[in-house]
Order: sequence, then C-alpha cells, then structure tokens
Amino acid sequence: MLNRVILVGRLTKDPELRYMPNGVAVASFVIAVNRTFTNQQGEREADFINVVVWRKAAESVANYLKKGSLAGVDGRIQTRSYEGQDGKRIYVTEVVAESVQFLEPKNNQSNGNQQTNGNNQYSNQGRYVNDPFAPGQQIDISDDDLPF
Repeated sequence: MLNRVILVGRLTKDPELRYMPNGVAVASFVIAVNRTFTNQQGEREADFINVVVWRKAAESVANYLKKGSLAGVDGRIQTRSYEGQDGKRIYVTEVVAESVQFLEPKNNQSNGNQQTNGNNQYSNQGRYVNDPFAPGQQIDISDDDLPF
C-alpha cells in the first residue's frame, strides 16, 4: 500500500501552533494549490488542503511561515472522525506532513524588487522558483495566482 502526497502552494493564513497535554507541538495550516487546468471561464481554480505537522517541524512552520508563504509539503493523507457538539459524526481529511520545505526566504516573501537570493529568483513581474519536479527549470508564480 502507498499513501504519499507532495504539494506546493501558498498558505491561506498564518499557521496555528498548539501544544498537546504531553507537550508535543502541533501546527495546522491550509495550503492553496493551483489546479493545472482552467475552468470554462478561463480562470485557474485552486484546492484548499488542510495540513498538520508535528513536533519540531511544527514549531519551525509557526516561526517561519505566514499567510502567502510558498511551501512544499511531503506527507500522507489521513482521515479521522469525532463527535460534534450536536452529536453528529464529523469526518476530517488532512495531510499529515512528514516534512515542510520553505520555498522562499522569509525576508523576501513580499518584496517586489529585482534580486537574486540563493536558488530562488525574484523579479517585479512575479516570483520565480525552481521547479521541484524538473531540475533546472523555473515556475512563474505571480500574486495574481493567489486565490486570497
């Protein structure tokens, strides 16, 4: 059996960091991932995917990512359920991240100036990041691609 998920997208809001009673850190966030096709109106839609990350990685996510940050998530899909306050069963499907990659430098996430920093290149026309699936090629990600 195989249960593996790899996502690249932008956070829709700041991560929420909590601590379990035993002291283990857990962070949750929603990542917007653009679909590869357009709808009938020619617009690109996005999927909004719940992500949960545990322990030290959760603290790093809470410290370094914020709304709009570009992140790569590697993990597995998990479904759980609980009983709501009204007594009905509520089902939740989420990605449990094994690792989260920060795909932009923290200090340059919203900087529109032309600059090069490490492997990521930024220009005033949009953001360019290395394509994790095609080494040496870049993806153009502009602010217009964000669904929020």
